[in-house]
Amino acid sequence: MKQAGFPLGILLLFWVSYVTDFSLVLLIKGGALSGTDTYQSLVNKTFGFPGYLLLSLLQFLYPFIAMISYNIIAGDTLSKVFQRIPGVEPENLFIGRHFIIVLSTVTFTLPLSLYRNIAKLGKISLISTVLTTLILGIVITRIVSLDPNIPKTEDAWVFAKPSAIEAVGVMSFAFICHHNCFLVYGSLEEPTVAKWSKIVHISILVSLFICMLFAACGYLTFTGFTQGDLFENYCRSDDLVTVGRFSYGISVILTYPIECFVTREVIANVFFGGNLSSAFHVVVTVVIVTVVTLLSLLVDCLGIVLELSGALCAAPLIFIIPSACYLRLSEEPRTHSDKIMSCLMLPIGAVVMVFGFVMAITNHQDCTHGQEMFYCFPDNLSLTNISDSHFQLTTQLSILNNSIFQ
Repeated sequence: MKQAGFPLGILLLFWVSYVTDFSLVLLIKGGALSGTDTYQSLVNKTFGFPGYLLLSLLQFLYPFIAMISYNIIAGDTLSKVFQRIPGVEPENLFIGRHFIIVLSTVTFTLPLSLYRNIAKLGKISLISTVLTTLILGIVITRIVSLDPNIPKTEDAWVFAKPSAIEAVGVMSFAFICHHNCFLVYGSLEEPTVAKWSKIVHISILVSLFICMLFAACGYLTFTGFTQGDLFENYCRSDDLVTVGRFSYGISVILTYPIECFVTREVIANVFFGGNLSSAFHVVVTVVIVTVVTLLSLLVDCLGIVLELSGALCAAPLIFIIPSACYLRLSEEPRTHSDKIMSCLMLPIGAVVMVFGFVMAITNHQDCTHGQEMFYCFPDNLSLTNISDSHFQLTTQLSILNNSIFQ
C-alpha cells in the first residue's frame, strides 16, 4: 500500500489476486492439453530441457529468498520480544537480531529442515495458520487504539506512486502457490478443471480477504511510516504487540522448513535424479541453511527481499510461464478469452519482472532496523494536533535519526 499509493494498492491487490486465480486454472488446462501432471513436466514438454532448467531455477530461488525473509522477520521480531524481559538491556548481545537468527537456525529450523518427509510438517503448518489468525486480530485491534496517536504523512492518500511496480512484486510474492497446484489437483476425487476452478476461486477469495485486512489495517495505522515488516512499526512497550511479535516469530520459524524442503527437492531433481542418499540429504540441507543464514545476517531490510523475490521469481511463475505454455499448446482461436488474457499477461509479467527488479535495486529502502519510531516516545504523542510545518520538521528529524543508526 505504501509503495503503490493506498487507492491504487487496493485495486492492484484485486488485480493480482484475479491474475493468480486465472493462471492457476490455466496451468491445469495446460497440463490437460500436454498430458502432464507436474509444473516441471508441463514446461519440459512445452519448451524442452532449457525451459525445465529455467523453471527449476525459479522454483529454487522463490523459497530460498523466502527463507531469508523468514530469518529477517525472526531476528527483528524476537529481538524486541526479548527486550521486554525485565532487567534485559536493549544492547545485550544475546538478544540481538544476529544472535537470534543463528540460535533459531541451530535449535529449530535446521533440525526441522532435516526431515525427509514433508508430511511430518503438517501439524507445524497448522500451528502457523492458527498463529497467523491471532496476529491478524492484534493488527485489527491496534488500528483502533493507535490510529488517533500517529500523524498521517502528507502523501498518505495519493492515488498512485511511481513505485507501484514494486508493490506488484510484493503482492505476487504473497499470492504465489503455483509450484504446488498440480499436487493439490491430483489429490482431488475425480479431478476436473471445473472442480479445480471452484476450489481456486474460493481459496483466492479467502486469501484476498486476509491480505486486504492486513494491508489496509497496517497502512491506515501508519500510512507513510509503514515498514516492510509491519511489526517494526509498533512500539517496543506495547504488551499486546509483544504477543503478536512472539507469535509472528514462531510462525515464520515453523514455516521455514517447508520452504527448505522445496529448495532441496529442486536440487535433488536437477542434480541427483530426484533421489538423495541419507548423507547427501544432510549435506545439501546444511549447505542451503548455512548460505541462507549468512545472507540473512548481511541483509536486514525485509522490503527489498520481498520486492526482489516478487520481481525475479513470482512474476514469471504467475504471469509469464503459465501464459506461454498455454499459448503454445492451445489450439483455440486467437479471439478465445483465455488466449486474449494470456497475451496480456505475458508483457505485463515481463514489465513487472524487469522494472520491478531495477526499481528494487535502485530505490533506497527505509528500514528502522529495530529502532523505535518517533511516535513511540511520550513527548511526540501530541503530533496529531500540530501544524504541517512542525510535522514536516519532526518527520525529517526522525528520518535523519534513522539514517544515523543505519
